[in-house]
Amino acid sequence: MLYDDVLQTVGQTPMIRLNRVVDGARTPIYAKAEILNPGGSLKDRIGLAIIEAAEESGELRPGGTIVEGTSGNTGVALAMAAAVKGYRCVFTIPDKMSVEKVRLLKAFGAEVIVTPAVTPDHPDYYNNLAKRLAGERPNAILADQFYNPINPQAHYETTGPEIWEQTSGAITHLVASPGTGGTISGVARYLKEKNPEIRVIAGDPIGSIFTSYHRTEQQEPGSPYKVEGVGNDKIPTTLHFDLVDEFRQVCDRDAFHMARRITREEGLFVGGSTGLVVRVAVDLAHELDDPDAFVVCILCDTGERYLSKVYNDEWMQENRMFRPERVTAGYLLDTKADAPPLVAVGPGAPIREALDLIEEHNVSQLPVLEEGHSVGSVTESALLTAVMEDPSRLASEVREVADDPFPVVKANAELSEITGRLTRTTPALLVAENGSVRGILTRYDVIHHLIP
Repeated sequence: MLYDDVLQTVGQTPMIRLNRVVDGARTPIYAKAEILNPGGSLKDRIGLAIIEAAEESGELRPGGTIVEGTSGNTGVALAMAAAVKGYRCVFTIPDKMSVEKVRLLKAFGAEVIVTPAVTPDHPDYYNNLAKRLAGERPNAILADQFYNPINPQAHYETTGPEIWEQTSGAITHLVASPGTGGTISGVARYLKEKNPEIRVIAGDPIGSIFTSYHRTEQQEPGSPYKVEGVGNDKIPTTLHFDLVDEFRQVCDRDAFHMARRITREEGLFVGGSTGLVVRVAVDLAHELDDPDAFVVCILCDTGERYLSKVYNDEWMQENRMFRPERVTAGYLLDTKADAPPLVAVGPGAPIREALDLIEEHNVSQLPVLEEGHSVGSVTESALLTAVMEDPSRLASEVREVADDPFPVVKANAELSEITGRLTRTTPALLVAENGSVRGILTRYDVIHHLIP
């Protein structure tokens, strides 16, 4: 087939079954290979759409400049389309993004400004800087991918119909990982119009605020994470939470580990965000255990953009992303996924405070510490029983209901010792280092390590 330019080759990406990384799941998983777009990512679909919409509205005129805050892939998509159409591009990009992305944007002729890691309300935050530059430069527009309705609309018009047609309407579950949310929102809207029973599951990095916002509609502060291009520390209008049935969080290590497996076992060279998506899809497939279900996941971008990170053994080692041959209590603390290494309460604290900590951090027990040393322990069930018997005890001190302290292991204790001491009657161990308690390990923490 002959094409007039590279932009005509965007879309119509193949659907490829995953075979080895599914670890024997009976439920089939097919991957929408957006990595095979000419710009190497699913963002190719929105780059051209945003530019054409701006041209049609008269906002973007010949010789104009396109400005955007980007994690890299949207910038590549915009730069590729701009190169064909004769526009200039200026991109702001967070400094946590890989050097490959910066170099790639420059290769397309874009001006790239790398911004520091600051909070979203800071004037130098990459999106805030992009907005300011778009207002200062003549004949410039802001692509505004996080708030531009063209973003989800492009996927509603292209990606969604392609998935429906390629699966002959058999799809039962869609798994994607939102950054701006345009892909998952646009595809979900189209698929749910075709079949409201299709479930949409979002993969979210631990540290992103999306999962908690979906649950509570409260915007809580996020925390740093290393997977690029997905999750967020703000809520974009292009993510339509009402179309997403469930959010599931994945830690950086598991996302990167899966990305490397996909490349080595499936022959698909993918980035860390794709590893996150596939990790969720594989877990889902095992839970469904249904050969008649049909899971589709989206491969976000090519692994070529992460040669200095995900596919760099030294970087992975420095950032503790490898599973070490020798697993110690200290290592398990450093890689805990769902809670801080240590959540504790003092003996003189009221029972109400202990219950609040248990609820806030979603744990079932707390060590009771005094001056860094363990003097007891409390469990959620024991606290609730005490309060149900006498509600006034919410104001009582924790020491009045505390049980014996949890056993203590040293930070260099190996996995065999840890598993041997975590029994049915010992749900947690304290980890001590340099004479004081450093953290707590539960049976869940060990299981999370053993089952990636």
